[in-house]
Amino acid sequence: MPNKIDLYALDLPDTSFVKACGGPCSEGCVTLARIGEDAWALGDSKRPTAQPLRFTTEELAVAGIDPARFGLSV
Repeated sequence: MPNKIDLYALDLPDTSFVKACGGPCSEGCVTLARIGEDAWALGDSKRPTAQPLRFTTEELAVAGIDPARFGLSV
């Protein structure tokens, strides 16, 4: 695919993640951050030092993850 970016090459040091919880966040929550124009990082609030997974907007949609649930726009 032409012009495909390496999502794991994008730097995350100042990235601000947003939590989306199905209920009380006592068990941990999924976190999401926009890391580029068509790039997202998906993390776990219980494991904040773990490397987040990276997705394109299309991949998020296929996985059923809606950034609007996190208060983020596409």
